[in-house]
Amino acid sequence: MELRHLRYFVALAEQLNFTAAAGKVHVTQSTLSHQIRQLEDELGCRLFDRENKRVTMTQTGEAFLERVQNALREVDEGIWAARLAADEMSGVVRIGTTHTFNMRIIPRCVSLFLSSHPSVRVNVMEMSGDDIAAALLRGELDIGVTYKPRDASQLRFEPLYSEELLLAVGESHPFAQRRFVRTAELHLQRVVLLPPTYATRTLLDECFRMANATPVVVAEMNAIAPMMELVSVTDIAAIVSEHALRRDDVRVIPLESPTPVRSPGLLWRSDEARSPAARAFASVIRTVSNGEGASKRRRRDRKPAPAKRGTKA
Repeated sequence: MELRHLRYFVALAEQLNFTAAAGKVHVTQSTLSHQIRQLEDELGCRLFDRENKRVTMTQTGEAFLERVQNALREVDEGIWAARLAADEMSGVVRIGTTHTFNMRIIPRCVSLFLSSHPSVRVNVMEMSGDDIAAALLRGELDIGVTYKPRDASQLRFEPLYSEELLLAVGESHPFAQRRFVRTAELHLQRVVLLPPTYATRTLLDECFRMANATPVVVAEMNAIAPMMELVSVTDIAAIVSEHALRRDDVRVIPLESPTPVRSPGLLWRSDEARSPAARAFASVIRTVSNGEGASKRRRRDRKPAPAKRGTKA
């Protein structure tokens, strides 16, 4: 049974005339008659009585008609919704992202998205994670790309992948030539960190507690670029994302025992329907992020094993 059989059946049920029904569905009378006969053969019962060019519905046909009309109504509404969604792939999609993602992932996502949806304008705003959450709740953003905020009770967080945080030091720092540094070794080391209001700072403080380390926080900054500038000209260390601004005069070194790991993700309002453009952009972010996660796993697999005791780390 195909959809056209049902449409032909409804047309004939409404017209009770093969010529008029055939005209309504734009087929020949013989085609309509053949299709109705196919439907009756498949159902194993008569839907219409034909007597002296007079067409009437059987009791079975009457019972079948109501269900078919309901089914076709659902199908037509689905087709309309799909076409409407395709037509709506325009307008503006508003993205809030932190500095780390805006450096490489988001530009790639915008490029891929616009190549498929050139009629949509993309607005990208660089903000802190808490500001992204607040802007989403105010309805000023469609999507957030950030780490899970401290208060996400009215938001839905969708993790994308996991990334390690690395120790960043200047060329003259005692750790500059190390292959890895244990978190416990940061005890009493001078560091610059994000302010306590950031979720990443909460994660780092927990790692310090687990390692029984108390670094000396000599500065707090809410932007990566000035952090790296400070690191490059002093003996102050920082802990940053592996996507942080890379400089020739700054070394980045893996941290171990424990390794700080955080998960970036998509942030949505949980009580709001998403526009077709926002859903399409989120799909691109997932695709690009899957590639990021795979490349990280390959780099970790290639990473040399830690030096044994007595060898140079």
